[in-house]
Amino acid sequence: MKIKHRFRKILWRFGYDISRFTHTSHSLARRRRLLQSYQIDTVLDIGANLGHFALELRGDIGYSRHILSFEPLSQVFESLKANAKDDPAWDVFNYAIGDVEEKREINIAGNSLSSSLLNILPSHLESAPDSSYIGKEVIEIRTLDAIFGDLCKSAKNIYMKIDTQGFEKKVLEGAENSLARIDTVQVEMSLVPLYDGGLLFDEMCIFMHQKGYTLVAIENGFSDPASGQLLQIDGIFHRIRSLGH
Repeated sequence: MKIKHRFRKILWRFGYDISRFTHTSHSLARRRRLLQSYQIDTVLDIGANLGHFALELRGDIGYSRHILSFEPLSQVFESLKANAKDDPAWDVFNYAIGDVEEKREINIAGNSLSSSLLNILPSHLESAPDSSYIGKEVIEIRTLDAIFGDLCKSAKNIYMKIDTQGFEKKVLEGAENSLARIDTVQVEMSLVPLYDGGLLFDEMCIFMHQKGYTLVAIENGFSDPASGQLLQIDGIFHRIRSLGH
């Protein structure tokens, strides 16, 4: 047994690991390579929460171009705004993205990350009790098609990330016209039903293929802490016409 493998086995006993940061073995390195390969100059961060995704792009991946983050919850948005205030290439917006322009109640989860416009299912609560709903708030919903022209007029290569707790299909349905200019989409997908009405992995893959995209990468997501079962993943899709980009 090689010394490197022996050392890794010792680390595994304590819950740690060491691996090379390359696009062939590490999801963040793979996403960085995709951003570079597709020459992404604008990221749409839909369902931003506190800005975890944008901060990861900046700090871990080294992406320095334009980011537009959308977060509807008022208190969470204040933290998002604070995180973005010193970054001139990071704009934040206090509304949700969906399939209609309206005001509507959103369910607020105890952990804020699991807040959703859909009802949460027992399978989610069993794996994450802190995701239970503790209140509601009336939020504004905009369609991407209604705002895309103003916000992305100078964008050339757009990467759209959607993390909206089961509402992802609605986001895409409200972006019917905008998708023609969005070649790459990262979307959260559930492997088991977690939100009432949310698409499952296979359904989303079919839906995205119908829109002209193919799956190019998968990233781990939410797992059951007791069983280890993987419940959600992120899929990165790219337009079929651009596979040779």
